[in-house]
Amino acid sequence: MSGGAPFLLIDAGNSRVKWALADSSGAFLDSGVFAHGPQSEDGERPGGVAAEHPDAQVQTAAAPASNGSAIDSKAGAAGWATLPRPSAAWISNVAGDTVEQRLHALLDAQWPGLPHTFVRACAGQCGVINGYGAPERLGSDRWAGLIGAHAAFPGEPLLIATLGTATTLEALTADGRFVGGMIAPGWSLMMRSLGEHTAQLPTLAAESVRTLVGDALAQHWFAADTRHAMTAGSLLAQAGLIERAWRELCRAWRKDVRLVVGGGAAHEVAAALDVPHTRHDTLVLSGLALIAADDSARRR
Repeated sequence: MSGGAPFLLIDAGNSRVKWALADSSGAFLDSGVFAHGPQSEDGERPGGVAAEHPDAQVQTAAAPASNGSAIDSKAGAAGWATLPRPSAAWISNVAGDTVEQRLHALLDAQWPGLPHTFVRACAGQCGVINGYGAPERLGSDRWAGLIGAHAAFPGEPLLIATLGTATTLEALTADGRFVGGMIAPGWSLMMRSLGEHTAQLPTLAAESVRTLVGDALAQHWFAADTRHAMTAGSLLAQAGLIERAWRELCRAWRKDVRLVVGGGAAHEVAAALDVPHTRHDTLVLSGLALIAADDSARRR
């Protein structure tokens, strides 16, 4: 490990909390994930270890957390119990004020007095320029993901598709200018919304239909039962959005654009894509590591 205490990085999304311990070079020393409650709706138990490799497949919880959701503090503390004390924590939180307060409490209980910073998007950082008219209104997860992607694929124009509770698309030029993006309901949210707002359709969670997604489904998109039909329709809606956005960006920029895909539903959606793409599932945490190193260097 590079010199100095490691950084604790926390990505609090709408469905779960991912974390990593990184050294000053950004290399992950340990990592994990815990749900917003004792158990997420897809059956994922809190405290499970997330793979460190950027191409690893990581499942997501089926239901988003509301602003009133509680973090399972015991699960979080259990994952951190054997870690060395970090120098500080850098946090991206898009799950609301209650989750932010619980993260404060969880960190204070584990490491009293540990400095922690809730990351906010800004006009420019770590080689990325924010194209939002009001830069601070860009989500911290999207901002950290842009920084992570620019570092992972330097000098390349990128379309970054993050497939979680929401599906987000970010267009990033080769020189690090974020020109804009798109936000749509995610795969699981699409299926759940159909069930909740249509009287005769079931409410499906991602975990309950993952076994329906595979080569057989890809060969027979026009399903003969309702669960398959909802799964296929929502999955192709995701794939169609991403493919169209990628083609439009390649046309607008008149060059090849690398499509980078990550997030909890990436395994299923990526399998349905009919365009070249690269998997990377740790962009937010990688971006937080770069932000932490940058902040630490500025404070010296």
